[in-house]
Amino acid sequence: MIRRCLRIAGLAAVIVPAVVLLIVALYVSAHAQQPAQASAEVKVDNFSFGPGTLTVAPGTKVTWTNRDDIPHTVVSTDGVFKSKVLDTDDKFSLTFTKTGTYPYFCSIHPKMTGKIVVQ
Repeated sequence: MIRRCLRIAGLAAVIVPAVVLLIVALYVSAHAQQPAQASAEVKVDNFSFGPGTLTVAPGTKVTWTNRDDIPHTVVSTDGVFKSKVLDTDDKFSLTFTKTGTYPYFCSIHPKMTGKIVVQ
């Protein structure tokens, strides 16, 4: 009987710390910081968007920065997004969550076009 109690106590001495370690590992894993969001930039300069076509993964935050001396906008041809008028050094950002192709243009200068491809 004593031997049996000692065996059970020995098993408990091994199992309890293992269970505690497992619980701690699960907690840390569940509360681990998510990876940083991906980001990409489009420069608006010399009456063009650069790059003209940008391919990104879902969840990427795209930021347009007006480096031109005159105002521009960033407007989706599908009506998905629309920036305010961007003066020099103003920025417009949007996070693309769904796959697809998002063509856009400057509503002040409609010949300025670009495209975001999310895949």
